[in-house]
Amino acid sequence: MLRKIRLISATICFTLITLLFLDFTGSIHAWLGWLAKIQFLPAVLALNIGVIIFLILLTLLFGRTYCSVICPLGVLQDLMAWVGKKAKKSKLPYSYSPAISWLRYGVLALFILAIIAGIGSLVALLAPYSAYGRIANNLLQPIWIGGNNLLAYFAERADSYAFYETEVWLKSVPTLILAVATFVLLFVLAWKNGRTYCNTICPVGTILGFLSRFSLYRVQIDTDKCNGCGLCARNCKAACINSKEHAVDYSRCVACMDCLNKCKQGAINYMPIWNKTKTTSPHNGETNLSRRRALSATLLITMASAMKAQNRKTEEVVMKKDGGLEPIKERKPSNRQTPLVPPGAQSIKNMTSHCTACQLCVSVCPNQVLRPSGDLMTLMQPEMSYELGYCRPECTKCSEVCPAGAILPITTADKSATQIGHAVWIKDYCVPLTDGQKCGNCERHCPTKAIQMVPSVANDPKSIKIPVINTERCIGCGACENLCPARPFSAIYVEGHERHRIV
Repeated sequence: MLRKIRLISATICFTLITLLFLDFTGSIHAWLGWLAKIQFLPAVLALNIGVIIFLILLTLLFGRTYCSVICPLGVLQDLMAWVGKKAKKSKLPYSYSPAISWLRYGVLALFILAIIAGIGSLVALLAPYSAYGRIANNLLQPIWIGGNNLLAYFAERADSYAFYETEVWLKSVPTLILAVATFVLLFVLAWKNGRTYCNTICPVGTILGFLSRFSLYRVQIDTDKCNGCGLCARNCKAACINSKEHAVDYSRCVACMDCLNKCKQGAINYMPIWNKTKTTSPHNGETNLSRRRALSATLLITMASAMKAQNRKTEEVVMKKDGGLEPIKERKPSNRQTPLVPPGAQSIKNMTSHCTACQLCVSVCPNQVLRPSGDLMTLMQPEMSYELGYCRPECTKCSEVCPAGAILPITTADKSATQIGHAVWIKDYCVPLTDGQKCGNCERHCPTKAIQMVPSVANDPKSIKIPVINTERCIGCGACENLCPARPFSAIYVEGHERHRIV
């Protein structure tokens, strides 16, 4: 019964969290966004004390339930392990193996140092929620959108507009490669040994492992009934049951309940510690409870430390066409000295210190402005680029979905008054001066009227007009940069601000 409850709960959580990443409209987040906020690392970085306390109490009560029910990467590994078990046609695919403590704690120490040093790319690589977001956004969402577009195609021919087509585009080659590599690594590990990743690499699993040693409810072995057959150990995907010594490594047990119904002697049960059976455990003797709890608390506080702001690198852009017969020259990325982050981020420092690179904001951006960074230090964290669109003042999707506090919730009024950067005009690229043709595209599309066209010759009102930018009114939305016809470089680009301000 307990196993069925766990399976149903895990299936529901996994399905709903996956929908958050697949949803390109952002509408599902209004109902299910809380599932992203109860993930461990986003809650810690957002200093969401309520969620942190909830997860700690959940672990202290029932063990690593978070890993087997709430964490989408954990559930994904269970699916992979199930596929591997079916393919191998083996009912007893696992076996006990000692904990590789030096690797677990070494990765955790590296993870904490990466947060402190501001190496966001390493944090994103190791964080389980971010790893799943990377897989869902880059591997699953294109399939989901493709299916939507197919439905839209048939619906249109039936005079129905219940669906609408949306573009499937490659957001970042490095992120796609990492998503594929992560998926393959997880599949190989889960296929062969179940929860190897959770119990040797995952830093969140290691932290919760500290707490689960002291959980009130746990799997216990009755030594009077146990005959040492090993059925429990050979069905344990966490490899944490030592049937020979009748011991369970509670720091690695993910409370999956798979072992409960396998014991034909009824010797293994999930029960409170005050109903102790005759058990032995390598961790039940001389563990200093207060020292462990203090260390766990220290780790949680350390993980909330701010990451340093780093420079970004603009991605390669794709070639556009203007509807004519000839393709426009490939636009080269603007050479921004300071990267752009969404209005709700408040500053680059806040973005880099809180972002887990989970890709939720990238998934829901309807204007194709946000994409994963290719910079080594901020790899996979979102950056703004105006080659495919611009940041429309009426859109606040990214601020609505961020679970880690990297992009704080804002209203459309707040966004229209927030200056994330300012436009810069480059005379040498401007079409009126290079081609002698009237343009004014930037002026016509500026939502704040921060650009005006004035005569290029002060004393000649009939001279060709060029743009003049009022940097005090410009909010950095990028409409001018996106719609500028100049190639290969835009004649106007947006320079980011380290810290946003209200205009």
